[in-house]
Order: sequence, then structure tokens, then C-alpha cells
Amino acid sequence: MKTLMAPIHRAGWPFIILFAGITLILFIFSYVIGLFGALFTGWCIYFFRNPHRITPIGEGLILSPADGIITKIENALPPAELKWVKKPLTRISIFLNVFDVHVNRIPVDGVITKIHYHPGKFFNASLDKASEFNERNSVLIQTASGEDILVVQIAGLIARRILCEVKAEKQVKAGEVYGIIRFGSRADIYLPEGVHPQVVEGQRMIGGETILADLHSKSPRRLGENRNG
Repeated sequence: MKTLMAPIHRAGWPFIILFAGITLILFIFSYVIGLFGALFTGWCIYFFRNPHRITPIGEGLILSPADGIITKIENALPPAELKWVKKPLTRISIFLNVFDVHVNRIPVDGVITKIHYHPGKFFNASLDKASEFNERNSVLIQTASGEDILVVQIAGLIARRILCEVKAEKQVKAGEVYGIIRFGSRADIYLPEGVHPQVVEGQRMIGGETILADLHSKSPRRLGENRNG
């Protein structure tokens, strides 16, 4: 119930009003078609929900920047346009379908040191090549202890708008909303060298709540398996 009654992100209101207006017009011509319009309006409201989240607090915790399913954990080079690290880092890719919450959240406490928007294509966000070729927006955050965490908003097959609401040099806290990607999308997060993920591929993430890793933990990469039988 809390998810259904969640607040709406302000970026969604123009779309909700548009959908609602079209629905009223459709009802004038056809009750049945109007019902389909009402269905899409309800979905639009649901899509732009911005539910309250309870953020775990702790020095060194890295939280998921988005809701969705982890599709891949692998070593990969960060986006070249950042002109940042030129060696592979552990990348966690989170795919958001059209029914997931699409607001994005800051993964760690720190200061934003760099933001870079890169225009690109609109491949299905679940594909590996989406990280390299799709439209994206990179946000680099430095923690108080000097570690750099990179989180990348990636547009998907349907998405045509990435919204980032923070600026460089801004002090941020883990769990804060910093942007939204309209419709199907993906979020990549790059961990510092030597930091191992404590989540596994196929696991569902809750943005601002699920702990991906701990900067100060020496635990090896976590493993997982399907035990449904």
C-alpha cells in the first residue's frame, strides 16, 4: 500500500496531466477506448512514484542507486569520456523495467567531483553494449576517506530523457534522490579497486536501501545460487 500511495516525482506531473487530458478526450468518443487511456494514466502515475526509503547508515556503506535486477557483475573500463580511471573496475549493472521505481539515489556520502553527460544510442538497457553505446550521465562521488564511486544513469530502448538534479562540488548523502530516467533504463555503479560486491547477479535491488558493498570490509565477493528447487 505504501508503494501504491507513494509521492510522485515532480518530473512526472507533465506526463500525468497529458495522459489524463488525452483520456478525457478519449472518453468523449468511446467509453471503451477511454478505459484504456485511464489504464495508461494509472501506469504513468505508478511509474513516476518516489517512495520513501529507509537508508542504512554506516561509514563505508555503498547503496544501490536504483531499483531493479542485477544483470551483470564484471570488470569493465569506466566511460572513456570521463578521462578518469583507465583500468577495469568492478561494475554492477542494474536493469530497471517499466514497472520499477525510476528515481535514482546517491550510493554513498561524499562530494560530487564530476558530472558528465554523453549523448548516445538507445539500445535495450539490458544488453551489455548499452553501457558503452547508450546515452548516459556519469556522476563521480568522492567519500570523506578519499575513495571514488562512479554511478552512471543509462537510457534504454524507450527512454529519451535522463534527469540529473545535482551539480559538481555538492555535498551529498547516501539515499538522497538525485535524478530520474524516464521509462526503461539501467544504472551502472563502479566500485573502487579492492572493494568486493556483497550482492549477486539476479538479485533484486531497492534503491537507497540495499547494501551493494562496504568500503572497509575485507570480505570476498559474495556468491549466490537459485535454491527454489
